[in-house]
Amino acid sequence: MDILGKKVLVFGSGISGEAAACLLVRQGAEVILYDGNGKLREEDIRKKVPADVRIVLGTFPDSLTEELDLTVISPGVPTDLPVVDRMRKFGIPIWGEVELAYRYTKGDVLAITGTNGKTTTTTLLGEIMKKYRESVFVVGNIGRPYTSIAEETGEDSVIVAEISSFQLETIHSFRPAVSAILNITPDHLNRHHTMEAYIAAKERIAGNQTPSDCCILNYEDDVLREFGERVNTRVLYFSSRRKLNRGVYLDGDMIVCDIDKRIPVCRTGELQVLGTHNYENVMAAAAMAYVYGVPVEAIRETLKEFKGVEHRIEFVAEKNGVAYYNDSKGTNPDAAIRGIRAMNRPTVLIGGGYDKDSSYDEWIQAFDGKVRKLVLLGATREKIAQAAEKAGFEDVVMADTFEEAFEKSVEYAQPGDAVLLSPACASWGMFRNYEERGDKFKELVEHL
Repeated sequence: MDILGKKVLVFGSGISGEAAACLLVRQGAEVILYDGNGKLREEDIRKKVPADVRIVLGTFPDSLTEELDLTVISPGVPTDLPVVDRMRKFGIPIWGEVELAYRYTKGDVLAITGTNGKTTTTTLLGEIMKKYRESVFVVGNIGRPYTSIAEETGEDSVIVAEISSFQLETIHSFRPAVSAILNITPDHLNRHHTMEAYIAAKERIAGNQTPSDCCILNYEDDVLREFGERVNTRVLYFSSRRKLNRGVYLDGDMIVCDIDKRIPVCRTGELQVLGTHNYENVMAAAAMAYVYGVPVEAIRETLKEFKGVEHRIEFVAEKNGVAYYNDSKGTNPDAAIRGIRAMNRPTVLIGGGYDKDSSYDEWIQAFDGKVRKLVLLGATREKIAQAAEKAGFEDVVMADTFEEAFEKSVEYAQPGDAVLLSPACASWGMFRNYEERGDKFKELVEHL
């Protein structure tokens, strides 16, 4: 579609919506920026978008539907809203911000999705690619809108993109040269409604790939192993549990790349990130870089230098003999299980938050004698407490605010313990995002 002169609705005024609106204006579209939150202030939004963008807030005017040529929907907007269904009935194309960006991007895209590990893997792959190419952009769900860099790219550019299930719902032509699905466990079921719909959204990352492209999958994930047998592209696996005939795997403490020939990459003891889940992230990034053509020497060097990402099992400080860890990015039970497994001392755990219709039974079972006290807050605290009671875990304390939860954790922690913020829930309703929640935790630790 030629955007010039077209009337385009950008649905959602967050960071991705603002970036999409700016790109569309530069491409000559007539842009309407809409947000259903009537409490937002138009003057605040106006500061972030071009002056000729029309801003509409609150109830969507039905008459506007008949004027539109295209809608670009932000990831946070559910695709099954009645107003979105109405647009479809009028034959209005529904693109996501990723689809819009892709159509104006030059170069190759390396795209990563999965329930957990996306940000770590994307960040690491971005660092690897920067040793190999001059023009590298790290974008997507990691915090930098894809549309904000689309026009800066050239034929020699590499775009490393973290892509969420929400973003994958609204792609059409998006085709990565190399894609990866790290793992699939229950998450965002309040949005996708069923596990089948969530899995289907994740699998869309490889939907437009051809046999000349490549998809990297986790061999130890049953869903992904089955997907690898039917996807229409070249497939390579990584595994933390077994040697593969072809792929990247953990052999004892050695990460091995065995694709064209067997190449030892590095030992886990040489890495600055801990835990099997991080070794899997490392293997996925290494596999993506290798099949794209990056020399093993550049991959190895970056793996040894990489220190991980903020808010993911991040050591904050030790105060009064207690180690404080920020795992605010543990926004679902599976991610939070990985946080617990990384602890090597008795742990006071802070959990709870926004309810994404998750089950917390496996999370509680993963405590495995390591968690001394569970401090709960947020909308899910009663639900989690019931799961704990059912599992026979009784050391549960309730808190009304984040500050109170932190104070109680400090009170219960003894020298030699850890206090771990790994909520197993999203931050919405209490914080804007997991980053703000993690920053607050670190601030409270530093003030001890």
